[in-house]
Amino acid sequence: MAVAWQDPGVIRRMLDGSETWAVVGLSGDPSRTSYEIASLLQSRGKRIVPVHPDAPTVLGEQGYARLADVPFDLDVVDVFRRSEAAGQFVDEAIEVGAGGVWLQLGVIDHDAFARAQAVGLPMVMDTCPAIQWRLR
Repeated sequence: MAVAWQDPGVIRRMLDGSETWAVVGLSGDPSRTSYEIASLLQSRGKRIVPVHPDAPTVLGEQGYARLADVPFDLDVVDVFRRSEAAGQFVDEAIEVGAGGVWLQLGVIDHDAFARAQAVGLPMVMDTCPAIQWRLR
């Protein structure tokens, strides 16, 4: 049985039923995991949106300093930040009306998960799209 924050149905909907993924913490450094996963998302047909304080253009996509700066809807907010910083981005995803939140492998915030659940925001944590695609 999967834990609540790794619900197979939620994971499937995010991977298969989404188009636009904000990648929080994405920089232009190809040695970073966030860059590798953003590239994988693109190869799977997803539009990636870099969200980084420096707002760099990454993998051909314009970056934004904050989620609130993105001028279009976001299907998934994919968070590459430490657990202690992740909750802020869950709250921002709620504020901007994102379709879902994905906290990467090793990133866990139970309180943020509870806040997302309370407003009906689908959320996944402590796994990676690359892992989930391999498991299917």
